[in-house]
Amino acid sequence: MKRICLVCMGNICRSPMAEVVLRRTLEKHGLDVEVDSAGTGGWHVGDPMDERALATLTEGGYDGSAHRARRFDPSWFAERDLILVMDAENLRAVRRIAPPEADVRLFRSFDPGSPAGAEVPDPYYGGRSGFADVLRMVEAASEGLARHLADH
Repeated sequence: MKRICLVCMGNICRSPMAEVVLRRTLEKHGLDVEVDSAGTGGWHVGDPMDERALATLTEGGYDGSAHRARRFDPSWFAERDLILVMDAENLRAVRRIAPPEADVRLFRSFDPGSPAGAEVPDPYYGGRSGFADVLRMVEAASEGLARHLADH
């Protein structure tokens, strides 16, 4: 079974939204893949998902209520086949601690409709519309990743 970890800064907005969406998308496609998420920072460890992120997921028909924030642990490289990060800053942070064989990429690289290097922007300091934008981005990237995994 493949294992994928989604990573953002604090693991309360983008990566948990992506985890919930990707898990459902992979199930819909009949793919047996384990999905989890984490943050590069540890200040939210144990906290639930940001209320705006949770509300956006709920409105989209997803359930993110069980989420609790975690910090990415370097030992996970040995246990994960793919590490998908939300933005260039976190990509650099994860690659700094990654072994050479680790597969670390931007999540939106799997969305065929997004330009090279596209990021999932952090909605934390903005309004609700930013969370809706994030949901659309992670849904598109999740579908692209599911198609990629089904083909490979």
